Amino acid sequence: MNFRRTRGTEGFTLIEVLVALSVVAVTLSAIGSLIAVTIRGARSVSGHLALVETARSIMTGLPERGELGPGNFSGEAAGHRWRVDVLPFYADFVDPQKTDWVPQTVVVRVQSPSGPILQINTVRLRRVQAQ
Repeated sequence: MNFRRTRGTEGFTLIEVLVALSVVAVTLSAIGSLIAVTIRGARSVSGHLALVETARSIMTGLPERGELGPGNFSGEAAGHRWRVDVLPFYADFVDPQKTDWVPQTVVVRVQSPSGPILQINTVRLRRVQAQ
C-alpha cells in the first residue's frame, strides 16, 4: 500500500479548530455552572445547619417546665439573633380543669446574620400550681 500525501491536506482547518474550541468552551462553562451550583448548595446547607444548631442550643437552655411561664425573651448567640415566645396552648380537646398539666406553646425563632430565619414551634407541659 502506498499512501501519498499531497501538499495542503495535512493538519486541521480553521473551521475544525473553531468547532473544537467551541465544544471545549461549552463543556467548561457547563462544568463551571455545576461547580457554582454545588458551592451555593453547600453554603445553604451549612447556613441551615448553623441555624438548627443555634435553635437546639437555645431550646436546651430553656428553663425547667415549672419555671417557664408565659412571656417572651430574646438574645444573641453565635451571631444569631433569637427570640422565645411562651404562649398558652388553646385546643378544643384540652380541658385544664381535669388535669394537673397545662400545655404551653413554645415558639423559638432564630435569625442568622445573613437573613434566613428558622422557627420551631413545640408544646411543653407545665404542672398546675396547687392553690
